Amino acid sequence: MRLTSFTDFGLRALMRMAGQPDRPFSTAELAAEFAVSRNHLAKVMSTLAAAGILTTRRGGGGGAMLARPADQIRLGDVVALLEADQALVECFAAGGGACTLTPRCRLKSRLAQAESAFIAALNTSTLADCAYHPA
Repeated sequence: MRLTSFTDFGLRALMRMAGQPDRPFSTAELAAEFAVSRNHLAKVMSTLAAAGILTTRRGGGGGAMLARPADQIRLGDVVALLEADQALVECFAAGGGACTLTPRCRLKSRLAQAESAFIAALNTSTLADCAYHPA
């Protein structure tokens, strides 16, 4: 399975915030640190905030922080959230795609099981297990 840059950026931001959980981080600061697009990271942060993983505050001293302790944030749940709009294969997409094999496909259920196992394996770890502590 390959993760999108959306998920990659989200995991990096969360790992960084988990290393200093009492400190707010601005999107601009994190984007500069990771050398990624500020606009793209802002969309990631918005998704994480809407899901209740981050809290955000505008203005001086504002920024984003973890909404709950890192040991209560499961990695698989984060990946599932951030990959929600990305179908593993065409037939998993809304509407089912246009695959002519769909009526008799014997692969779809196996791929669904593999995807579920992937998320379950990630859910054996929390963000605390991967927190990044700067030197």
